[in-house]
Amino acid sequence: MTFHEIILVAGMALITFAIRYTLFAAGHRVRFTPWVAQGLNYVPVAVLTAIVAPAMLMPDGSQLDLGVDNAYLVGGIVAIILAARWRNLLVTIIGAMLCFFAWRWWLG
Repeated sequence: MTFHEIILVAGMALITFAIRYTLFAAGHRVRFTPWVAQGLNYVPVAVLTAIVAPAMLMPDGSQLDLGVDNAYLVGGIVAIILAARWRNLLVTIIGAMLCFFAWRWWLG
């Protein structure tokens, strides 16, 4: 590693630490309006959807794949159905993974 790379990594670490420390140190003093607090409840779901949806819909990363040969899409749909029906994380994960692997095996 060159000196410039070390300075770059150290600077990024310092900035990341400063941002997170500021929120932890002063976070208890910040008060949100009720509608902002209610909106923040949807952030984890939105972030997870933003991470998972592209992997489900574009498994090779280049084009949309909505066919029945897309095991990621089939497993994701099964996960959505299981989560909506039973609202149990373990059932959702195990059922969707079993469906995903069975679908991949069936497709050959």
